[in-house]
Amino acid sequence: MHELSICQSIIEQVTQIALQNNAQTVTKIIVRIGPLSGVEAPLLEHAFPIASAGSIAQDAILETHRLPVKIRCNLCGHENEATVNKLLCNACGAWQTSLLSGDEMLLESVELEKNEEESHV
Repeated sequence: MHELSICQSIIEQVTQIALQNNAQTVTKIIVRIGPLSGVEAPLLEHAFPIASAGSIAQDAILETHRLPVKIRCNLCGHENEATVNKLLCNACGAWQTSLLSGDEMLLESVELEKNEEESHV
């Protein structure tokens, strides 16, 4: 399951963000996943506790949001949302389209918690 290695990569990125911001813990991670990314959100959520064990994010909540598939028609230039198996232009019906989004996975936000005692020193 490649979702475990993806989670490990997310934990590495989140750890760097936490260290740069002098945070003690990570409380929430939000990831946006396109349906064409090859990443299954339920498998990612299942792998997260294993990947985060013993890390600064071990008690964090992983929240996933689905990104839409967006295309641009190569014939008429119209941009619209499409379904995974039907990348057709809504304006002219052409199949000659270019993918604008839907194949990415983005680390949208990270919520951090700082130790109050250390922040006053």
